[in-house]
Amino acid sequence: MVIKKRICFVCLGNIVRSPLAKNLFLHQANAANVVEKYEVDSAGTSAYHIDERPDSRMRRVAASHGLIYDGEARRFTKRDLDYFDLIIVMDKENIFDLEYLISTDEHRDKIHLLREFDPSAEEGAIVPDPYYSGIHGFEETYRIIERSTRGLLETLEMDKLGDFES
Repeated sequence: MVIKKRICFVCLGNIVRSPLAKNLFLHQANAANVVEKYEVDSAGTSAYHIDERPDSRMRRVAASHGLIYDGEARRFTKRDLDYFDLIIVMDKENIFDLEYLISTDEHRDKIHLLREFDPSAEEGAIVPDPYYSGIHGFEETYRIIERSTRGLLETLEMDKLGDFES
């Protein structure tokens, strides 16, 4: 039996960046024949879009790259901090928004910016939220998340983040 590493991708509303990251990661893991090693979800720090589908603009951009996905937005909970091995956030505001849920150093150690795994990013770089931008912003965000999730998968497969407790 494979012990799965549990990963939750987090953004503000869980309709643009985090569902894309979840689905890109799963797509890349499937292509690498390692998808069975991971349990992946996404969530938002706000309740703005609970039960809504992912943003249609991002789904259109993803589909133009061959990635078709759907889902429903949900809000991140304290239980998620206990359950998931890794909490991968899109920006520093997401970290700030999670602060009220963090009660242990173990919780804090699970949280990482997604762009930590982007080989072309500077330290502390974030995934921009394209919600109020044109389609070019969605395309740029797609490319950033694609690079970053690929880097995360490579890091996990090389076991650079160490073994996770399940």
